[in-house]
Amino acid sequence: MTLRIVEEPPTLATLHEYLTVSIAFVVDSQLRLDSPESGSGGMPLVEEPVDPPWVKDYDAQPQDSDDYVLNWPNRWNIKNWGVISAFDGHERVGGALIAWKTDGLSFTEGRDDLAALFDIRVAPERRRDGIGSLVFDHVVAWAKQRGITELKIETQNINVRACRFYANRGCSLSAINHEAYPEFPDEVQMIWRLQFS
Repeated sequence: MTLRIVEEPPTLATLHEYLTVSIAFVVDSQLRLDSPESGSGGMPLVEEPVDPPWVKDYDAQPQDSDDYVLNWPNRWNIKNWGVISAFDGHERVGGALIAWKTDGLSFTEGRDDLAALFDIRVAPERRRDGIGSLVFDHVVAWAKQRGITELKIETQNINVRACRFYANRGCSLSAINHEAYPEFPDEVQMIWRLQFS
């Protein structure tokens, strides 16, 4: 494996290329969250199987949706964003999008010392090869180089592997919102934070 991790310019053209790596995954389990304290000092998160399994694809948004990645430059000025990309030779195999210093983006709380890991992905056939960890390490380095002291990340209880991934990298679960997604009432929003020392 000749893996390279590079920073690319935050442009619409880059986002088009970035989206060639699928973010879809099979939901075969979920985290049961019985109380607001679950996993954040209260009871542990409990993983339970999903039957039948199904596929979640965050990119399967309607193209006119505000949540569609290619529409983000229409919603926000992304000039300060980070695009971290992983290549094996010439093949794009993963990456991450980091939102920072973005007017009108409430998720970053108006703070210049906080960045949001908006998206991280690894090609399905390359998952569990350590690519996600390398990309995440580059995200942290990118943030520290800019004086950022905290990283904020959103995922859902149906993305168990992502939750385990963030927990294993020192992120703390800071919030759980059972009503964040009216269009997906069975999904629970989970907000993770990583503070840099």
